[in-house]
Formats: sequence, structure tokens, C-alpha cells
Amino acid sequence: MDFINIFIKSAFIENMILAYFLGMCSYLAVSKSIKTAFGLGLAVIFVLGITIPINWLINEYLLGENGIFHTDLTFLRFILFIAVIASMVQLVEMVIEKFSPALYTSLGIFLPLITVNCAILGGSLFMVSREYNFTQSVAFGLGGGFGWFLAIVAIAAIREKMRYSQVPAPLRGLGMAFILTGLMGIAFMSLMGIDPAALAGK
Repeated sequence: MDFINIFIKSAFIENMILAYFLGMCSYLAVSKSIKTAFGLGLAVIFVLGITIPINWLINEYLLGENGIFHTDLTFLRFILFIAVIASMVQLVEMVIEKFSPALYTSLGIFLPLITVNCAILGGSLFMVSREYNFTQSVAFGLGGGFGWFLAIVAIAAIREKMRYSQVPAPLRGLGMAFILTGLMGIAFMSLMGIDPAALAGK
């Protein structure tokens, strides 16, 4: 049940974008259409779901004093975490380029920029600071990625509909996107009163 608890909490209550505003650059840039938002959202789920557990293993068994080197190597944490993230993003980039060239072209520079997406590194750092175990890290990675996916697909759907609305000229584009993100953030804040353990049937 702890797995479901952390998954629900990271996806809805502590959403990477709407609670912490992490990963806003690609969120705002790629959310102009549902197709590209959906593709990038899936890529983020994969990268977060893979890198956080891998980085947990590195932090636990390589960098810590109880690791294989029996030396405190935590000063290497940022370098190794980013190296893992970059490797996974490169893998995602190659897969998307092979199986969906159109999506690869539409995502453009924002696909490799997942490497420096602060939501990805932030997830690994949250995992360390909250002292999650391996199972909890997997749940947190998948939940955080799913929450990011939900947020970007939702804003993309709204922005597509907004094209047919009479938005005042000064608010068109990023102006309205910021307002919508703020309203979505307020809506997600209402979920903070929900106990994930109760939802999980604990």
C-alpha cells in the first residue's frame, strides 16, 4: 500500500509542475498541441521512472559510506545523477526518432533538453532528501512522471481550445498559459486535504 500511497501523492498532491513548478520551460513550450504534449509526457514518465530508481541504487551502494567503496562520495552525486539522466534521455531520443520521426521532429530541441529539465533532477534529489527506499523510489518516479504527464496534456488540451476563443491580445500565448497554470495549481492544491493512505485502502 505504501507504493500506491506515494504514487498518488507524487502524481496529484505534490505534482512536479503544479505544486513545485519544476520543468516549466518544456511544459510551456511543448504544450501547444496535445500530440506533442502526449509524446513528451510519456518520455518524462519513462525517464523519471527509470532514473530515480537507478540513482537510488547509485546513491545507496556507490556513494554512501556503506557502499562498495566504504567512503563518502556524495560530492559526486550531482555528476552521476545527471550522467544517468543524460543516458536515459539519449535512449528515449533514439527510440522516438526510430519509431515516430514526426513526433521527434515536432518535439525538436525540447526532447534532448529533458536532460536539463529540473523536474527530472529534482525528482532524484527529492528521493534522497526524503530517504525513500527502492520501492518507494520506483513509486515516486512513476507517480512524479505521471503527474507531469497529466499537467502537460491538460494544459495542451485547454490551449488547443483557446485558439477558438477571443482572448485579449496582451494575454495571448504565454500570458494565458501562465494564468491557466496558476488556476490548475490552485485546483490541485485542493487535493492536499486528501489522505492518500485512505485512498489506498490503508
